[in-house]
Amino acid sequence: MSRSPSTFPWPATLTTDRLVLRPIEAGDVPAMARLWTDEAVRRHLGGPVDKETLRVREQHCVGARGAFSVTLRTAGAVIGVVQLEPDSRRAGRTEVSYQLLPEHWGFGYGREAVAAAVAWVREATTSSEGSEEVVAVTQEANARSRRLLESIGMEQTETFVEWGAAQVLYSAGDPRA
Repeated sequence: MSRSPSTFPWPATLTTDRLVLRPIEAGDVPAMARLWTDEAVRRHLGGPVDKETLRVREQHCVGARGAFSVTLRTAGAVIGVVQLEPDSRRAGRTEVSYQLLPEHWGFGYGREAVAAAVAWVREATTSSEGSEEVVAVTQEANARSRRLLESIGMEQTETFVEWGAAQVLYSAGDPRA
């Protein structure tokens, strides 16, 4: 059996050619708050969060297991977040989610960050029987997110309605299946 996602080495830092994904720090909270309240970012995520939800998230995001600030390697600026949620939607699956600030859309940063996180989960959970299945859910209407997931090799496996909107579940696969 593969290792439980709770055994992920944490805190962890992932480095790509242009990005560093690291645990959320106190100085990152304003950028996180902007992600949670920005109309464009939240368009396919149920809209901006309310003030109480924002307050709770701000209090609990620093150092949260599986939550990475996405930063530019050269400038160190926080441009987004990637989150990994073990046993999401079904035991043995880790769900990856992500948000980037709008001024950083269209440069491939999201693809680079999500690909690094998915690869890290797969590597961290590899055993003789395979590796963890990594999934992502996005609204069917979110064409940009769907293209991102498909560009890193994830495949559409399910469609369903959740939160009053058509959703698509993508999978990076489960070699044990």
